[in-house]
Amino acid sequence: MLTRRHFIQTAAALFSAPIASPAFAAYISDQSRWDEWDALVTPPNYDPATSNPWGLQPRFLPVRVEAKAGLTPGDIHVDAVARYLYHVRDDGTAMRYGVAIARGNLYEAGTYTIRRKTKWPGWTPTPAMIERDPEIYKQHEDGMPGGPNNPLGSRALYLFEGNRDTYLRIHGTPHPSSVGGRASSGCVRMIMAHIIDLYEHVETGSTAYLYEAEDRVTATS
Repeated sequence: MLTRRHFIQTAAALFSAPIASPAFAAYISDQSRWDEWDALVTPPNYDPATSNPWGLQPRFLPVRVEAKAGLTPGDIHVDAVARYLYHVRDDGTAMRYGVAIARGNLYEAGTYTIRRKTKWPGWTPTPAMIERDPEIYKQHEDGMPGGPNNPLGSRALYLFEGNRDTYLRIHGTPHPSSVGGRASSGCVRMIMAHIIDLYEHVETGSTAYLYEAEDRVTATS
């Protein structure tokens, strides 16, 4: 189990304060509607740093921060305690976004490879999800097409361990009020407009580091 000191050294200390200034799809979404859906989930006159029709705490809006020297450009780091996702850029900075993580013991810290990325993905709940919450997921056991109401939202990054799909995703969500909390069945959730921006900068083959959540970090100093 990570100590608080270890956590601070491996997650929070990697980035500075802001710089001033679910399963493979059973359905393929209607590609002809992607632009329409992007516009639907992106606020008018969208400014990532200030647009906030979702009522987020301001700290969860996208902001550029300095990254600790030595981090690999293109990698993603998820600070599960602060509910931040960092995407490391080539110039020694990172973009920071607010996220939601999995509830309870469903959050799986670890080091993963992004093997696939998809716009407006379809979604199928895993057998474990159906068994755990049949009243929610049983109706979708044959899959759900991509679209604004799909649980994976506007974009999804698929996390693998080697060649094994973990069924963990970093994805958009139709439930923006969940950002900042613990809500999902295992995945990392983002505001749809935010992951649309992130998606364009993420390459397959990049590494995603998901750090331990608060219930796994001890108070030992």
